[in-house]
Amino acid sequence: MSVGSLIAGGFGTVLTPTGIFLMFVGVAVGIVFGALPGLSATMAIALFLPVTYAMASSDAMTLLMALFIGAISGGLISAILLRIPGTPSSVATCFDGHPLVAKGQAAKALGVGVVFSFLGTIFSTVLLMFLAPQIAKVAINFGPYEFFSIAVFSLTMIATLSSGNMVKGITAGVLGFMFSTIGTDAIESTQRFTFGSTNLKSGFDMLAVMVGLFAVGEIIAAAETSHHKNEEVVTQPSMKGIKGFGFTMKEFTSQLWNALRSGLIGMGIGILPGIGGGTSNMLAYTVAKNSDKHPEEFGKGRIDGVVASETANNATIGGAMVPLLTLGIPGDTTTAMLLGALTLHNLNPGPLLFETQASVVYGIFAAMLISSVIMLFMEFFGLRVFVKLLSIPKYILLPCIFVLCVIGAYNLKNNMSQVIACIMFGVIGFAFKKFEIPSTPFILGFILGPLAEQNYRRGLMRTNGSFVPFLTSPISAVFLGIALFVILLAATKPLRQKRKAQKQAS
Repeated sequence: MSVGSLIAGGFGTVLTPTGIFLMFVGVAVGIVFGALPGLSATMAIALFLPVTYAMASSDAMTLLMALFIGAISGGLISAILLRIPGTPSSVATCFDGHPLVAKGQAAKALGVGVVFSFLGTIFSTVLLMFLAPQIAKVAINFGPYEFFSIAVFSLTMIATLSSGNMVKGITAGVLGFMFSTIGTDAIESTQRFTFGSTNLKSGFDMLAVMVGLFAVGEIIAAAETSHHKNEEVVTQPSMKGIKGFGFTMKEFTSQLWNALRSGLIGMGIGILPGIGGGTSNMLAYTVAKNSDKHPEEFGKGRIDGVVASETANNATIGGAMVPLLTLGIPGDTTTAMLLGALTLHNLNPGPLLFETQASVVYGIFAAMLISSVIMLFMEFFGLRVFVKLLSIPKYILLPCIFVLCVIGAYNLKNNMSQVIACIMFGVIGFAFKKFEIPSTPFILGFILGPLAEQNYRRGLMRTNGSFVPFLTSPISAVFLGIALFVILLAATKPLRQKRKAQKQAS
């Protein structure tokens, strides 16, 4: 059968009254899970997985994909309005999304986020439909050498994200790496830095770290100034005169190259198992910042940052489905849950899946496309409602957010250890804010540190302690070379700025 007839068959599979109803429910619930701090796409799928037991395989995967897409996109709501990433995939959205809110441009920030979330998902899904088998052949060649080099390359982004004070940025990155080593060692299964505590055996959950650093840290900072009665946290924007998604066609067209580049980054990161949207949005944001003529304006309210983050993290969805469906390898925790769902419904991922269950596979693709359209309209009509959240008094809003953070942290492992961790990282986030230490390198170190360490050790175990294969592997050598170039570029930046200033003065 041709690809066209398979795609048509996929749409026929999901465009039933039941399928449409499940997609509307899945997207709506997913948006709520994405927007609420401490909840995630993984949690949404985990909670609804038992609901799918009695469903047909096509209906079950339709519901779960709608939840996935809704939750990843929903994270932008709290990231922009409250500077709290609803999911790890929305961390970079905070950097420019919330400053836009502070300028009274909440509708524009949300509109940009919604539209480019939609485009990122559509872009990656269309590529997934036509290129999945071919892309998987490349991804399967990646081993510990390649993953180590990719992690090192991504860690060099700390240098470029530490504008203003590289020492503070590198310190934050090292601290993030240190905290990520706490728990059970993934290679030898030994406990590290747990000090005999059973609660630390599994380390710190990424969501607890994210919510604590951004949400609780912001709440503590806001509480410090709560006695200043005349102080306004944000400017309440008026929705009068705002048309469509709140931004102009000129602004949209100016972001097309940024969106395409970020979509390709998100797709590429999604294909690589074990990395995911938590890295892709940060990497896309950094590339957008470094490629801009005025990088110093990032973090102060540029739609470029929102576009890069939201396009990349949603493009990661399609990328993550490539190794899942073609090789049976989950790219992150969410796709690991989806792997369980496929197995539960007797759908064995692999090359044969496209032959034996083509209608279900292309039904998944069709569900992703239709759910993206539903997500676009739901969030479009919700723009006015979302913006009204800003009118809620701070003394009401902040305690409610704190309660949600505590509930979300508790639900991670159903004990108080993650709640304590969440509050602890909140204090760290507040300290970072007080001493003007960037939190982005901390997050980057926390996410990528274990990836670099584990693959470095695996590579050395494979070669009996020799580092040579890390340099002789073509893909690994390319990424290490790029990493070295980025470090040299960052190290010589002050010198280049000094020379530029001298030329301007003369």
